[in-house]
Amino acid sequence: MFGYRLLGLGGGKAPNPPVTFAYLNIAGGGKGGSHDAGGGGGGGFRTSFPGGTGITVDAGTYTITVGAGGSSNRGGDSNILDGHPAEFSSGGGGAGAPSGVGSGAPNPSGIPGGSGGGAGHGNSDGAVTGGSGNFPPVSPSQGNPGGNANHRPWNGAGGGGAGGSGSPWGGSGIGGPGGSGSSNNIDGNGYTYSGGGGGNGGGPPGPSSHGNGGSGGGGGAGGPGGTLGSGGGSARNSGASGTRPAGGAGGTNTGGGGGAGGPPYQPGGNGGSGIIILRAPSDALFQITPPTNTISSVGGDQVALFTVSGTLKI
Repeated sequence: MFGYRLLGLGGGKAPNPPVTFAYLNIAGGGKGGSHDAGGGGGGGFRTSFPGGTGITVDAGTYTITVGAGGSSNRGGDSNILDGHPAEFSSGGGGAGAPSGVGSGAPNPSGIPGGSGGGAGHGNSDGAVTGGSGNFPPVSPSQGNPGGNANHRPWNGAGGGGAGGSGSPWGGSGIGGPGGSGSSNNIDGNGYTYSGGGGGNGGGPPGPSSHGNGGSGGGGGAGGPGGTLGSGGGSARNSGASGTRPAGGAGGTNTGGGGGAGGPPYQPGGNGGSGIIILRAPSDALFQITPPTNTISSVGGDQVALFTVSGTLKI
């Protein structure tokens, strides 16, 4: 497997040989919006497994940053090797838009991100757009846009996911589901990551149906009545279902977007934190920190699992 080459610093003894890693890089998911709002977008999803271009790393110590889930806006970016080319970064998921009603705000578009946040209920007539995905732009794309909404009825759209766009509002009292995530088998588990958060189904004129989180850890939307959105599964940690009336959080270490909150001005769920997974041959020499991060054997290879930020030493 050929890949990018990163040069470390030499020491007094012969350095360890370089190591080539396959990788999965998931950023933190975006926060769900508040009050007739859109769901948060899933964190950026980037991988070289299977069969893609890996990373060849020379001897040295490198910082690994795992993006935090969004607690007020976008999720945090994840960086496989801080200070090195952007090829090794994924963008945090965009936040879901809040409602514009009663705030005098313009029509509340979703925030761009690895996958974009869903649009919220507008403050004037006309369509409201979801946040764009694949931000910052990379190839292949790291995510999809959030869904669109409108001024009436009062409900929000789903956040985008790594495997699909967020769904638009579904008609009177129906919030849009979050976009599906994408699966990857780099650690032998085949988990799905970076699902979008569900959009809120609003209040009047009748019973509401709040959007489910997308597969891959998206949080379900909440609301004061109606059917609560379920959290997205098929993930390392499923997204939380919505409550009365707040949105559910994205699953930890999934990059799932948070579900939207309902009226009156209840909070959306926080996005799920990201994760970085590196896979190398069994004879590769490397260490990782802190002890929370682990190395296991999968299919004759070593797999390093970074659930929190740490270091990689070759």
